[in-house]
Amino acid sequence: MLSTSLLKSSSRTLGATLLVGGLLLSSAAEAQITTPAASPKSTVTQRVGLTDVTITYSRPSSKGRAVFGSLVPFGKRWRTGANQTTTIKFSDDVTLEGKKVPAGEYGLYTIPNKTEWLVVLNKSTKQGADVDGFKDDQDVVRFSAKTYKLGAKAETFTIGFSDLTPATANVDMMWELTGAKFKISTDVDPKVMAQIDEKVVKNANASANDMAAAAVYYYDNDKDLKQALTWIQKANEKDPKFWNVHTEAKIKMKLKDYKGATASAEQSRKLALEAKNADYVKMNEDLIALAKKGK
Repeated sequence: MLSTSLLKSSSRTLGATLLVGGLLLSSAAEAQITTPAASPKSTVTQRVGLTDVTITYSRPSSKGRAVFGSLVPFGKRWRTGANQTTTIKFSDDVTLEGKKVPAGEYGLYTIPNKTEWLVVLNKSTKQGADVDGFKDDQDVVRFSAKTYKLGAKAETFTIGFSDLTPATANVDMMWELTGAKFKISTDVDPKVMAQIDEKVVKNANASANDMAAAAVYYYDNDKDLKQALTWIQKANEKDPKFWNVHTEAKIKMKLKDYKGATASAEQSRKLALEAKNADYVKMNEDLIALAKKGK
């Protein structure tokens, strides 16, 4: 016959087991089933000039449905995706289709029509499906974006960046066979020139890297080539790298100093061969051939 203390101990053990089991069953019952989202969230980021542009949106699929003019009606405000409000964020002030927009994060709304979309940036980023619930006086900018026909069907709504230059890019919005895009322009030159002024022009001990960067910027943007040549030559005196010597050759070529361009390209080619960089070997050979034609 079991003792009273043993019976009490067994009872406590059984009770604890049932309690733990109950908690586990309760937790399992409360846990939600996770399935793939019908319109998965996506974030795309692109540096345009010196500005970071980030777009966060959800991506619905057409699934055999007609999209624009049907699923997405013409002439009505659209959240430009699904689920939460699509947002666009700029780390610096930008210009969108010629209109100034301050740095910050905005809701990206559109009003699609057959030949063009009206793009609206609004201060509200929390409207979700209630695209008519925000106030028009919270609009930051409105502008038109022409539509174009895609070469291949985009089953899933896609926003991306295209046609990048050192200071601009297009934002492309594509779904089914329709695309619409708008241009982002950034104010690069004043920022770069301020850096060059501080780190090169007013710095008696400018580094080779900074002088080379300044020379490349001047070359790429058709600024004072003689000044660019002075900087790149000083950089190469300190630390001749094959890519910087190639820049010196290009600047001389642009100044129509074909003999000097050939000499620098030959030096760069030799350094590139030592570094086993076939791309720069080829670029220098091409430049030498052009310089010989110019004589």
